[in-house]
Amino acid sequence: MADAKVIPFDDDRSRSGGASRPARRRTGAGGPGSGRGDGSAAPVSALPGTQVPELSGLLPEAGEGGQEPGRDAVDADGSPAGGWERRIAGGLAFLRRRVTGDYEVDEFGYDEELTDQVLMSLLRPLADKYFRVEVKGIENIPSDGGALIVANHSGTLPLDGLMLQVAVHDNHPADRHLRLLAADLVFHLPVVNELARKAGHTLACAEDAQRLLETGEIVGVMPEGFKGIGKPFGERYKLQRFGRGGFVSTALRAGAPIVPCSIVGAEEIYPMIGNAKTLARLLGIPYFPITPTFPWLGPLGALPLPTKWTIQFGEPIPTDGYPPEAAEDPMLMFNLTDQVREQIQHTLYKLLVQRRSVFF
Repeated sequence: MADAKVIPFDDDRSRSGGASRPARRRTGAGGPGSGRGDGSAAPVSALPGTQVPELSGLLPEAGEGGQEPGRDAVDADGSPAGGWERRIAGGLAFLRRRVTGDYEVDEFGYDEELTDQVLMSLLRPLADKYFRVEVKGIENIPSDGGALIVANHSGTLPLDGLMLQVAVHDNHPADRHLRLLAADLVFHLPVVNELARKAGHTLACAEDAQRLLETGEIVGVMPEGFKGIGKPFGERYKLQRFGRGGFVSTALRAGAPIVPCSIVGAEEIYPMIGNAKTLARLLGIPYFPITPTFPWLGPLGALPLPTKWTIQFGEPIPTDGYPPEAAEDPMLMFNLTDQVREQIQHTLYKLLVQRRSVFF
């Protein structure tokens, strides 16, 4: 798709990218939450003409060192009996599928099984234990159909996008997955490129975004781009320009609602007090951050501060009531872009007033 029209989500530069992708394949296995059962055996029925021996004296009674009748057995750690055996068996089956190539990805390279069982498992402790992310308004994300989540961007490194993905994955009652639109730099980095594709991220271009929305996916975009993530600490929680409203045009074409999202806590994980612009140009990156700990403490300085995060999803803004030609109306796109930006900014100020501390 070298000729795809590019939406300037993170800056005003035009982009192109994306190679041809394999045809979409759907997996029947689903994620780790599928096929849940209690592991209990079905009751045994007597065959015709036979008698079942009396078992009343063989089963433990409640309060006699055994469990109550009718309850499942549990291991010492509280998990269902045989839980570790099932986990080991499931892990071996997962490894066998990875080695033999018996797994499925969609046309964008999204590997749902790898994301659910590996990537989310690695990110979840960071979200739950380190940043202690609190999620509000998750009910504002539709249970089905496409929707565009528009969020503020900050934090020097794009951890806020990953935490947003975990928040939707782990909290939405319909077990929905977030597909993030990422800058072209992400897909030029070795290793990161492959992991981003596997996690469901795709290039922030109009064609990919619209196709995802029209197929009923939840798509996430952070229109501030590098201007937001690389802004000085003194400008924290002040939204930067949202580009030219390309995300609004895409939502209008797909008829998908826009869900504003405000993230508090990411601004303080790497307080950016300086920017080595010459070094950034030499490395070919938008900025080279200088923080109170980096680069002075070396690799240890790359450890984010354990701030307390809040992610709030606002009321969705419908777009399906506009005519098809509305996507070409610059005044409408400007008004909707400004409405989304103002709603996110207002919620940020509200959350900042409510929080007790940066770390609690």
